[in-house]
Amino acid sequence: MNKLYRFGVSIEKDLIDRFDKHIKEKKYKNRSEAICDLIRNELVKKEWDKNGIVSGAIVMTYNHNKRELVGSILDIQHDFHDIIISTQHVHLTHDLCLEIIAFKGNSKKIKNLASLLQSKKGVQHLNYSFSLAK
Repeated sequence: MNKLYRFGVSIEKDLIDRFDKHIKEKKYKNRSEAICDLIRNELVKKEWDKNGIVSGAIVMTYNHNKRELVGSILDIQHDFHDIIISTQHVHLTHDLCLEIIAFKGNSKKIKNLASLLQSKKGVQHLNYSFSLAK
């Protein structure tokens, strides 16, 4: 287990009041937990921005009846086999599918994968979430 390091922070009253409201809404036990999450989130963003190694998931919905779309999605996934860990396919309705693509790799390559998928006609929505891979 890592050692804890204590330090003091000076914050304007209005800002700490807003932060305490945020802590309560997010159900944190204390300010320390919330601050640690904020720091972690910034470090993850830094890795993403500098094309570091991240892990996460792409989530997209698409109309599987769109001509040649499913084959095109599969071809793209095969082109990125080195960063795709797994996929899950869900039938939401007769026509609408949800695809979840778990990945681990260079963020530049993941952005490229997401852009290629999102640009396909018939893909209705695509979003991704990422975290540190370390």
